[in-house]
Amino acid sequence: MDTNDQYGGHPRTPRRQPARLGSARLGGAPLGSAPLGSAPLGRPRLRRPRLRETRLVVAAGAAALALSAGLATPLGPAAQQAHAADGDGKVLTVAVAQSVDSLSPFLAVRLLSTSIHRLTYEYLTNYDPEDNSVVPGFATKWESSPDKLTWTYTIRSDSKWSDGEQATAEDAAWTFNTMMTDSGAATANGSFVSNFETVTAPSPTQLVVKLKKPQATMTALDVPIVPKHVWEKVDDFSKFNNDKDFPVVGNGPFVLTDYKPDSYVRLKANKDFWRGAPKFDELVFRYYKDQDAAVSALRKGEVSFVAGSPSLTPAQAAALKGEENIHVNDAPGRRFYALATNPGARAKNGETMGDGHPSLLDQRVRNALFKAVDRKAIIDKVFQGHAVEGAGYVPPRFSQYFWKPSPGQELTYDPEEAGRMLDRAGLRRNEDGRRVGEDGKPITYRVLCHATDPNDKAIGQYLQEWWGELGIGVTLNCLDNVTDPWLAGEYDLAFDGWSVNPDPDFVLSIHTCAALPATPEETGATDNFICDRTYDELYARQLAEYDPDRRAAIVRQMESRLYDLGYMNVMAYPNAVEAYRTDQIESITTMPAKAGNIYGQDGYWSWWSAVPAESGDTAGGSSSTGVVVGIVAGVVVLAGVGAFLAVRRRATADERE
Repeated sequence: MDTNDQYGGHPRTPRRQPARLGSARLGGAPLGSAPLGSAPLGRPRLRRPRLRETRLVVAAGAAALALSAGLATPLGPAAQQAHAADGDGKVLTVAVAQSVDSLSPFLAVRLLSTSIHRLTYEYLTNYDPEDNSVVPGFATKWESSPDKLTWTYTIRSDSKWSDGEQATAEDAAWTFNTMMTDSGAATANGSFVSNFETVTAPSPTQLVVKLKKPQATMTALDVPIVPKHVWEKVDDFSKFNNDKDFPVVGNGPFVLTDYKPDSYVRLKANKDFWRGAPKFDELVFRYYKDQDAAVSALRKGEVSFVAGSPSLTPAQAAALKGEENIHVNDAPGRRFYALATNPGARAKNGETMGDGHPSLLDQRVRNALFKAVDRKAIIDKVFQGHAVEGAGYVPPRFSQYFWKPSPGQELTYDPEEAGRMLDRAGLRRNEDGRRVGEDGKPITYRVLCHATDPNDKAIGQYLQEWWGELGIGVTLNCLDNVTDPWLAGEYDLAFDGWSVNPDPDFVLSIHTCAALPATPEETGATDNFICDRTYDELYARQLAEYDPDRRAAIVRQMESRLYDLGYMNVMAYPNAVEAYRTDQIESITTMPAKAGNIYGQDGYWSWWSAVPAESGDTAGGSSSTGVVVGIVAGVVVLAGVGAFLAVRRRATADERE
């Protein structure tokens, strides 16, 4: 997921900026050092609530939103008294609208799951929360050979696994080699290692990766490093979910101590974390199927933070801004929201799958449909200004890779021209005014949507109106579980979306031919079964290009190619709209610092940096389970509110990281 997000997305993130050396401290803990000639790291800003709430101002055509401040007066409902599982300490409880797909880093793709892995395992590198540049993680520095085919990482000597064992380069080598040799272990992140020739650990602090050809993502390997002495006992990586034995051994800022499916995930602060222990003693992710119930829990102080599904609705955000002790964060997001067409689902072996409508194999038809989608109406009426109009795959927040179509290329809203395009494609109207296919039957497209996502449903109704005027019927197939029909290719169109990291390599890789499933019975890494030779050639070029500007130019060509193919219509870049209680959380880091998200960051900065408020108790629940099942008494009914039942990769609008 992001994801995502397919309905979601977790693009992994190559970091194109050079790594930087610095002794600056983040939250009182050293960031460590990185490669040569780097400038010091800046301090990420902790978003402290001010005494007066300010309104967000949206500049015309701009994605940046000023971060409004929450009310800090202690006049709201008292926070529910809660303690850590051991009976003492502060608990930060986060209400989420997505369940865990797997606690195995080799399988997980949903945003919640990958976020948990960022909290419990170190990656070789991390992102600076101030500006998304590369900073040390499990590796303190790295260098490449002149031909860029050999990369040597210095592994830190001050990182230990939570069971007391030393974390070494051998753990990293074993993690990568397992992904290279076991298809099950390559399920979630295999694209990062497909170009690896060998990975060795000559010493406990030295990791050497030799490549088949240059790879520009070598300072952005978004792969959790796992402890070899624990994971080498696993028999089948394709089935092992790592959800039976607790605590789970890790070396991140938190240790996973308890989990109940579709209910909660409990983590305890790692007091021995090399960067410094988190300020909260425990972190609990509590699942709410009903987003109204989650918002109600925030108002009553039963949770500290609400992320939404993946964002709060405009009505919820507006209502919460008037609440005492609640701060609403509304900032440019890292996600795109799209409508995908079935391109003729197939596997690598050439076998076709599913039952997508054959008319959608015609690019003219796909482009005509998208030309009848009014993006401005979607932004104004559905997102109510909490988003910007979509175009390419990379949100404007990542300006280096952001792409917009040229005036002559853009599929501007023009329903009359859309009708003429359908005429030219041979989809003529019958005597009833309905468009018919080659079989002479009226066309009705099935649009796969998420049953509890208000955005899908609202936009689906617009599609019924807009495409109905073209003579095309629309049936909304809104399901709790969209996974099965999606993987089987049993849909015509589907609502889609992924979270995009600062480097877009992964979100681009999911549309390559290599991402298709090997056979119809297997699951590939593909998002939507897209396979295009020209696109694949561009993907290979960007992956091998180390010059940041030249690589960015190739990425923009890839976005342009996807846009022209018409398999995916990026309708919007939604804001990250979330809220927390200022009487429970005194301060917390957004990413990027000036105006960014809190939940689903490219790192662990938000929850690691969060400072408990001194004025109130923190939310958590009973020490035995950490869960309060959705309390609905006193819920304020908000217009347009819905929740979202998450399933596998396509379960939320922000599935992948």
